[in-house]
Amino acid sequence: MKKLFLLIAAACVSLTAVADEGMWMLPYLQKMNIRDMKARGCKLSAEDIYSINKSSLKDAVVIFGGGCTGEIVSPDGLLFTNHHCGYGSIQSLSSVEHDYLKNGFWAMSRQEEIPAPGLKVRFIRSISDVTADILGNVPSTAGQQEYERITSENIASLTASLQEANPGMVVEVKPFFEGNQYFAFVIEVYTDVRLVGTPPTSIGKFGGDTDNWMWPRHTGDFSVFRVYAGADNKPASYSKDNKPYQPKYVAEVSLQGYQDKDYAMTIGFPGSTDRYLCSWGVQQRIEDSNKPRIEVRGIKQAIWKDAMLKSDEVRIKYASKYAGSSNYWKNSIGMNKGLANLKVIDRKREEEAAFAAWVAQDAKRKEVYGDVLNLLEKGYTSSSEYKKISTYLGEAFLSGAEIVKLARMICLLYTSDA
Repeated sequence: MKKLFLLIAAACVSLTAVADEGMWMLPYLQKMNIRDMKARGCKLSAEDIYSINKSSLKDAVVIFGGGCTGEIVSPDGLLFTNHHCGYGSIQSLSSVEHDYLKNGFWAMSRQEEIPAPGLKVRFIRSISDVTADILGNVPSTAGQQEYERITSENIASLTASLQEANPGMVVEVKPFFEGNQYFAFVIEVYTDVRLVGTPPTSIGKFGGDTDNWMWPRHTGDFSVFRVYAGADNKPASYSKDNKPYQPKYVAEVSLQGYQDKDYAMTIGFPGSTDRYLCSWGVQQRIEDSNKPRIEVRGIKQAIWKDAMLKSDEVRIKYASKYAGSSNYWKNSIGMNKGLANLKVIDRKREEEAAFAAWVAQDAKRKEVYGDVLNLLEKGYTSSSEYKKISTYLGEAFLSGAEIVKLARMICLLYTSDA
């Protein structure tokens, strides 16, 4: 699932200090979650958190850059995000003479804030369930090609209609739950974003990216930016005449601190989940995705690190690439250890055996679901070797040496010009 859906991940602390783990979709808070949230101490209403009719908390929570979460914390467009989320922009603004990665940076005035070219901040203005529009005319007997053709046509048609109704906005229609549900997002994109402050790497990336997957963490993982707008408060290309964005809603920083048993939750843009993989899917993830990734990235990172330690210029140029690589290198290592320690494959096999027993109890179930497990096993086991080769190719070649990436860019440019 693409990082595009506002969700609440609740750690709702009650008098018994029990956390309610899970991710909740904002449009359904009123119907499904708010009563329980209130019982646990939440003082906000569902409308305070998500509303399309008035300003709400969702208007202060943004997609920062490629998919991180950021929060608008002041009436003048000040934005907080993670240090590792702002890392790429901080790197691109750094040089040997002005090493903001190593030394940090703090603007003492608006005039000192540094424009970050290419950086975007996206506000989700509305989310709507459009499943009926996308799947309503798909025959129950449709094969995969027919399904893809019809849904693609429906998505294109609906996107065009919503785009016409929302000029100046970006419209995206996305599948969720393996294509069983579709949502339309109306997004306002701001492109004049400026660096306000960042701690030095010794604080912002204390422990390195590999610490990102450990707990407890001791990292000052934050950076500060500001969103700018045109005179009408709408998105505008960079100009010295632009003004700080005036937000619809501000997530104010409390200086009162917190007390034991206080209600807590997070709101933002999480990544995808594979917790529903079958046993063969988990096995493929371990053997054919994670293990090759761990092997190749370990070798690449050792080479990069050696060069980065010898030259500040190389260190700055490779900082973001190394950080991104080591982040999911550690993720893959930890995932394989966790899957083994928790005996996830054994647990999945138990679930599959229970499913097979349930299917066997009814003739109609056998007719509909009788081949499901066999097809899953065949699909994963028959593609395992391809998956492993694909991972090695991607890690060692496509995302390896810069010359390959440059060649691909030139090829794409030539193809588009032709």
